[in-house]
Amino acid sequence: MPRTIIDFHIVQTVPPSNINRDDTGSPKTAIYGGRRRARVSSQAWKRATRDAFDSLLDTNELGVRTKRVVELLAEEILRQNAGLADRARELAETVLTAAGIKITAARKSDAPRESGYLLFLSNRQVSGLAELAVDAAAAAGDGKVEISKQDARARADREHSVDVALFGRMVADASDLNVDAACQVAHALSVHAVDNEYDYFTAVDDHKNRDEEEDAGAGMIGTVEFNSSTLYRYATVDVDRLHDNLGDPAATTRAVEAFTRAFVSSMPTGKQNTFANRTLPDAVLVVVRETQSINLVGAFEEAVEDDADGGRVVAAIARLADHARELHEAYDERPVAAWVFGVGEKKTAPLAELAQRATFDPTVRAVGALVAERLPEHT
Repeated sequence: MPRTIIDFHIVQTVPPSNINRDDTGSPKTAIYGGRRRARVSSQAWKRATRDAFDSLLDTNELGVRTKRVVELLAEEILRQNAGLADRARELAETVLTAAGIKITAARKSDAPRESGYLLFLSNRQVSGLAELAVDAAAAAGDGKVEISKQDARARADREHSVDVALFGRMVADASDLNVDAACQVAHALSVHAVDNEYDYFTAVDDHKNRDEEEDAGAGMIGTVEFNSSTLYRYATVDVDRLHDNLGDPAATTRAVEAFTRAFVSSMPTGKQNTFANRTLPDAVLVVVRETQSINLVGAFEEAVEDDADGGRVVAAIARLADHARELHEAYDERPVAAWVFGVGEKKTAPLAELAQRATFDPTVRAVGALVAERLPEHT
């Protein structure tokens, strides 16, 4: 079967905001093409995408990432057998150790022990490991609980969730439990140069303000750093790798549709209450390839200038279309299929020369249908 790779190219303008901060509280930036650009890390947008999955997929198809895995597993053991209340934590540690996951003491002396790193498990894997522990406890009776390492590792390495299959998993103690990510997300970059600005604010102390004998000074003074930008966002999904991770064509199709919808429409939540910066993309280009993933950020190596004809969004879309067309010609690249949708027919017209014009929902369905068509019927 031919490979199936899906590239997502998004142009999105964001008003004054600080959606992804560095360690000093400043909006993240990066130097690209010799100019400082606004940046939103791939981790921030992957997290926003994962959060959006909660409303798009069944809980059984999702996972949980936590260091408090003993507590999590103990709760599931109790859910399956409430009579194991006195032994739940011990059983959780036993089955995790059998799976090759090292457990260490928590910082708080009275807290359950935990893994030394964030462990990403599907909800089905948590349930399966708990079931193994419950069965082992029943078989042991009053004796010592024995859990097969092979069985424990098998439970931790089957029935991967959509988020684990897409974004991968690294288990430092047991590399055979690693899952290669089927999805890659680039750091979003502004198509133009940016300079961060500062918002000086004051907050009124209501009770003090009602006291006529008090001074009129503010109860709090501070600054918030921000910028505004037109971003180029890119992600790619290796459908074949995703299918290998999930092991089921129908689940793979659901995962692709959910990712398409979630990545396009999600927004990291940093300082959102302060700036109300949530926007939707101005233009989305979805390209299905069978050669390799292709990031089109080279369209913006030369920064779009402030006085660009028609504005930055129009200039960015035109740049993106020109770069894609020229790259396809230079490398004899022939996409399997492509769709474009966005705000304003005139704005997105350059991209419509490369792709079928659509809207959001039909694009999601069309991508899912193409994936289902290109996947093998049986695993």
